[in-house]
Amino acid sequence: MLAEYLSRLATEYSYERAKSFTGSKFGEFVRHDIAVEAKKVLMLWPFELKVKASVGQGVWASVPWLAFFDPLITETATAGFYVVFLINPDAQTVTLSMNQGTTNIYKDFGQSRGRDVLKRRARDMADRVPEFAKRFSEEAIDLGSEAGLPAGYEAGHSFGKVYKAGSLTDDQLSEDLYEMLLAYEALVNRGGTTPSEVMQEEAGGKDIKETRRYILSRRIERSPRVRKAVLKAKPPICECCGLDPKRDYGFAGPAHEAPLDVHHAAPLNGLAEGETRRYTIPDDFMVLCPTCHRMIHKIGAPSDLKKLQKMLRFKIAREVAYFTQ
Repeated sequence: MLAEYLSRLATEYSYERAKSFTGSKFGEFVRHDIAVEAKKVLMLWPFELKVKASVGQGVWASVPWLAFFDPLITETATAGFYVVFLINPDAQTVTLSMNQGTTNIYKDFGQSRGRDVLKRRARDMADRVPEFAKRFSEEAIDLGSEAGLPAGYEAGHSFGKVYKAGSLTDDQLSEDLYEMLLAYEALVNRGGTTPSEVMQEEAGGKDIKETRRYILSRRIERSPRVRKAVLKAKPPICECCGLDPKRDYGFAGPAHEAPLDVHHAAPLNGLAEGETRRYTIPDDFMVLCPTCHRMIHKIGAPSDLKKLQKMLRFKIAREVAYFTQ
């Protein structure tokens, strides 16, 4: 059904976008029906991804799309990297692409230089998962538009596959999409678009496999979605030293904005392809103050809270502080 829907999008879009954008039933078909069908496909697979389909915001887009986002990387087509079906309405083609957010790059570098940056990163992405890239095509894609965003999608394309509308089958789409999502998973696990030297510097000179595990773990900890979920499930108090921002500093904001860190305590023992389970909330996490968080990484035992607690040589003197106020 998804193949049929994407073919319909490719063949009917030029006609439909000549009509009013506001209240378009075709627009709703894309945003809702196509996205729902894509989610049904994902239900059978071990990927935790956000799905979105778009025909533009307020006005018809030159190139409509259906995207799959890993929340650890991005939840929007404007940033990060993601898997996407891009539609060329003029040629009536559907392109499955490993691609990148264009908007933020354009803001940082301008359109001309930004496209060069996107091309360079696209090359790096393919080089980081070569065993997957070679199963697709790394040739440039044509989306049939000279507008800024489509040109960015063309520059940001790393590897993929182009289908003619009407010839795409569900079996073919399912096989190729699954392979592409495995590539996406591997790319996330291997550091995404972060240069190797930057990863190794942050990881403290570990070997490449340990570096990748460290970077992935840190990416998990820094995810806004993960942070909110953990601090909703656990008290916003350091599990080692007992620092309580509300009591000790008078912090009055929401829990996810508290001056505390979310620590990914479950070790990432492997990076085997297809190993998609990364964490369980809240079981795989600790809530720590920034100091205790730094220390647990330094002791080389990221899951050993008891060891960290035994090392602790101070107590927060709340009674004295409150008494002297």
